[in-house]
Amino acid sequence: MATFRTIDDLEPGRRLPVRIDVNTAVEDGIVQDSRRFASHAETIRELLADNHLNHPVEFVADTYGEDALAAIDDLESGDVLLLENARMCDEELPEEEPDVKAETDFVRTLAPEFDAHVGDAYSAAHRSHASIVGFPRVMDAYAGRVMEQEYTAITAVREREFDGPVTMVLGGTKAEDVIPIIERLDDTVDRFCLGGVVGELFLQADGYDVGYDVAETSLFDHQWDDHRGRLERTLEAYRDRLSLPTDLAYEDDDGERVEASLERLEKDRPFLDVGSETADRYADVVEDDDAVFVKGALGVFEDERFAHGTVTVVSAIVETDCFSVVGGGDIARVVELYDLDEDDFSRVTVAGGAYVRALTGDPLVGVEILEGGG
Repeated sequence: MATFRTIDDLEPGRRLPVRIDVNTAVEDGIVQDSRRFASHAETIRELLADNHLNHPVEFVADTYGEDALAAIDDLESGDVLLLENARMCDEELPEEEPDVKAETDFVRTLAPEFDAHVGDAYSAAHRSHASIVGFPRVMDAYAGRVMEQEYTAITAVREREFDGPVTMVLGGTKAEDVIPIIERLDDTVDRFCLGGVVGELFLQADGYDVGYDVAETSLFDHQWDDHRGRLERTLEAYRDRLSLPTDLAYEDDDGERVEASLERLEKDRPFLDVGSETADRYADVVEDDDAVFVKGALGVFEDERFAHGTVTVVSAIVETDCFSVVGGGDIARVVELYDLDEDDFSRVTVAGGAYVRALTGDPLVGVEILEGGG
């Protein structure tokens, strides 16, 4: 497990740049998911020694220019200042070694203004960006609560030992994410339940007439071309541990949800969810598990008509007394959209790419740098 210092180790009264990640979808000017805001608020509340944030937060539309430096200089104890998105800086985004990032004007200008750095953006911990790895190279660095809790929960997928069965529900749209997870969690996970685009691709590998683009979709064909051999080999190697959909749901000409078994499917329109039979079967699988992990959705859950598969399985996890982590892509939004209680899960992670990297054992440079590696 991680050996980084956390905000518990901070001395009071220090000036801190806190790297958070509140990247989220905005539709018609409305933020669609506030979970990242709420999660990072926990770190900020603790740093302020406040029970509730309910605290004025100033904003400056600058990152390390004159306006930002002037606003930082005006800070007094207990003040909170939000700087412009670091990704607006040219030096932030290129993936470069931490030593290179430490020498950017961005880091060299801001670092002297502060006493220590707090890294709280676990969801961006797989990125070697200046605000992630540059500051910890030149100043004391600590993990915020999101960084600490996300790392602890997600690493448990690979490192924790469980007494009973372990299931992983794998959905979403990216075969290149899912295949390595299956291969590298071979010793940890007993059963993989597949759905979403990934489930269809595995069904095509199994000879069913699905898993290719129709109408205006563009999710399948390029993935099949790129990963066909690996999909077929993975299916063959892990067939006894892979649960594939036995029915799928689609939208008919009247806009209604229709379900059909694999034997009765005609691929003339997109499939948007696993069917009820599949959802119930997956729910039964997790019923007696000691641990359940979810990466990606089983269908287009943002549309209530096609949320049944994802919501059924996630709700079954709530009823199971087990260690559980839910995340990957936008699936964490299911908890908010369908009135589930986040406290019923061990962790509802806001991470996407970092979640996948951690599951497959690939290093996270944003974690390594806090440990003194990088």
